[in-house]
Amino acid sequence: MPGHFEPLPGGGAAVALDDVEISIIRSLAVQLLELIGPGPAEDAPDDPLAELFAEGPSEPPSDPVLRRLFPDAYDDPEGAPSAAEAEERRAYSAEFRRYTENDLRAGKRDSALAVIRSLDGLSAAGEGGAVLKLSPDDSRLWLGALNDLRLAIGSRLEITDEDDTDLLYRLPDDDPRKPMVMAYLWLGGLQETLVSTLLP
Repeated sequence: MPGHFEPLPGGGAAVALDDVEISIIRSLAVQLLELIGPGPAEDAPDDPLAELFAEGPSEPPSDPVLRRLFPDAYDDPEGAPSAAEAEERRAYSAEFRRYTENDLRAGKRDSALAVIRSLDGLSAAGEGGAVLKLSPDDSRLWLGALNDLRLAIGSRLEITDEDDTDLLYRLPDDDPRKPMVMAYLWLGGLQETLVSTLLP
């Protein structure tokens, strides 16, 4: 079980994590929460409908990580559209983003918070690490958070395709990107084994 998720009887997954691994995942999840930011109606708790009807942004985020987490819906990186087609895609993407990004951000916040809460529960259990046991629902939240964390790190490392990943394996140990690369690859292993526990 060390280093990878295994299925639990009756559903869910378990993984053994040491204190350093717990600290790394928790820190990354907190950073992800800070990057995603609060909900649009966080300052209006007296109005439960405020967030439901709040419109999201219509422009893509300026931060490359957020652009990776919240990409344009009508983007075609392979094509070379005419100016009119490009303008039409931008208009459709802006409209789509306006009505969906708030929900997407809320879902990503929920996943990151689920990771933090489950790890905080482990911290209270003792020192030296522990076995994290997730319900099927928590497993899905963790899977979403692991995916978001890898997208964020991959964006910072400027990974765009499989060839970029291959180059990461060959980085020298003194390369300043090496710790991020190790986290990216390790989270990928966790994500892959968690997916396998959710398959029928």
